[in-house]
Amino acid sequence: MDPMISIHPGATKEDIRQRVWHYIEENNLANFPRPVYNRIPNFKGAAQACNKLPVLQEFKSSQTVKVNPDRPQQQARFLTLEAQKTLLVPTPRLRTGLFNKITPPPGATKEQLRICSSSQGVRDFSVPVGLDAKVKVDLVVVGSVAVSEKGFRIGKGEGFADMEFGMMASMGAVNESTVVVSVVHDCQVVEIPEGLLESHDLTVDYILTPTRVIKTNCLLPKPHGIIWSKLDIEKLEKIPILKKLRALEEQTGKDVTLGVAPAKAEPSQAKKEGESTKAKRVGTVSEKGFEESSGDYSSRPRIPDTVTSLYLGGIPPELRVSELKTMLREKQAVPLRLTWQGAQHRAFLDYTDPQTAEEALTALQDLSVNGHELQVELAKSQRRTRKRGPQQSRPAQQETKTTNQGKQSPSSENAKEISENVQE
Repeated sequence: MDPMISIHPGATKEDIRQRVWHYIEENNLANFPRPVYNRIPNFKGAAQACNKLPVLQEFKSSQTVKVNPDRPQQQARFLTLEAQKTLLVPTPRLRTGLFNKITPPPGATKEQLRICSSSQGVRDFSVPVGLDAKVKVDLVVVGSVAVSEKGFRIGKGEGFADMEFGMMASMGAVNESTVVVSVVHDCQVVEIPEGLLESHDLTVDYILTPTRVIKTNCLLPKPHGIIWSKLDIEKLEKIPILKKLRALEEQTGKDVTLGVAPAKAEPSQAKKEGESTKAKRVGTVSEKGFEESSGDYSSRPRIPDTVTSLYLGGIPPELRVSELKTMLREKQAVPLRLTWQGAQHRAFLDYTDPQTAEEALTALQDLSVNGHELQVELAKSQRRTRKRGPQQSRPAQQETKTTNQGKQSPSSENAKEISENVQE
């Protein structure tokens, strides 16, 4: 099968990433969260691809499976739990450790297992696994931005999958024979020049797509541990578990000399084009993915007519906007813009289009704070204008000017309070 995306000779890893991200965006091949730039894409058909995992003999015979925490691999996590195997999920961005062992409640139903396989499950039904734990991982499932039929893999560029495997190798949890599976869309299978791969890069043994199971027969070795010269002090400071591992390996006499942080290079033309496309799609957002607003709409930048808003009500007075943003990230429901109206116990979440809003609505249905479930629904103006089309719809936040039973809109004093809360 010929690749859907052609890779030009001399392309860099970053060029290939941008080509894949751009293709997925232009052809609308991804679900929420969008856009897919700088992400492991949550491609359409991800569950269908994951459903091929139980077909593999290596999965059938495995006892302990490590699956990455990204949305497109959620079905793989569910299937692992359903098969009553031990599921290990890396801590997102390795902030607080290496693994979490997911421990469903006794006699868990399928619905409970689905919750356990979500980001909520990692938070509520897991126990940490330390570097000194005696663990043997039989199968590893990772996401990718691009893979080749030869087993070469390119991630999103931050090196977490490579570091996770290297750390597992250091603690004796994996070795050269450990099977690695990547779940991707068919378009993500491309030609990757072997010369782009380095000694720390993870290779894959199987590729699962919505239509194919590819056995790569890759001959390149997998990482045998952390190559400290590939890391710098900045990376070490961001990932405490790496500092702990380095100290342990230093005690055993290993060379743990760090490399020098590379100078920031000019982005490639492909990256510039990708960022330009991203900007056109989502407008102006902050570095963390949120554009914040208070109650003053006159000074806000114009947003696309397709933007669809969700109403979030019943917000308890003790909830801070920073905590809400964390909850939205954990649910993978980060909006284009968040309008915080804490004094009225509500917020509005703007999404780029109706489909993205519907997916966010589904993801947020069980959103709760201290056992109190929040009200999440399409904003009233969205429900009123859905039949008239986006051209005639009005921003949902205009509801603040007219509320039920003659209530007044937020006063300027409240608006000031809201603005201060947003800056917390």
